[in-house]
Amino acid sequence: MAKVEDFFFDENSVSELDDERYAHVELLKRAIDAMANATYQSIYVIDYFKREFLHVASNPLFLGGHTAEQMKEMGYQFYIDHVPEDEQEMLLEINTAGFKKFNDIPLEERDGYFISYDFHIVDGENRFLINHKMTPFALADDGRLWLAMCVVSLSSHSEPGHIEMRKKGAPTYWEYSLNHHLWITRDTVVLRPQERQVLILSAQGLTVAQIAEKMCRSVDTIKTYKRVMFERLGTRSITEALTLATNSGLI
Repeated sequence: MAKVEDFFFDENSVSELDDERYAHVELLKRAIDAMANATYQSIYVIDYFKREFLHVASNPLFLGGHTAEQMKEMGYQFYIDHVPEDEQEMLLEINTAGFKKFNDIPLEERDGYFISYDFHIVDGENRFLINHKMTPFALADDGRLWLAMCVVSLSSHSEPGHIEMRKKGAPTYWEYSLNHHLWITRDTVVLRPQERQVLILSAQGLTVAQIAEKMCRSVDTIKTYKRVMFERLGTRSITEALTLATNSGLI
């Protein structure tokens, strides 16, 4: 079983930070809570200088039956208590590989990247697969990650893993192979205009017939758009396609 200290090593250590950098923390917390009010997703902030959770919003998805304050106090112990033991090892590998890759990115580009991966949360007898997305919120003076904002939503997949590091709008991204223990460069799937429109209209709750009318296309054409899009995204339903496109920054 993992230990809290296993999550910290040289690549994610912030050794020097002026106390004045914390002057606006309360404003930051209010901003996170305001964002959480507008979504079902769980949002929290990791402080790599203090090696703790700086703030946890109160949305219940990721809390494992705890209050936001309890989860904040638990910090990384939360992963040990609520993630299956075999997937804790996966998180440790992602942590190591992710920070090594992040520190190789040019300083001026680092705040534009995010890493995304899936793992299970166990809450009593309940076990559900979540997508965990982490992006820089503030960097230390030397460019190391100081504060990271984490956004948690339900996964569009059926198994853990699916580790990707992306920059929104970039033509390629990195996928991490747990079998080969390395990052592989992949081409980003670019949604065609009609696919993007089908996704957006589906998110608004429109039926296939309504989408066809809105786009001035036949129902069969809309079904073809969806089928081809599912094949390209590797999804099986419009719900999975929407979740994947959102989590991957495609829309």
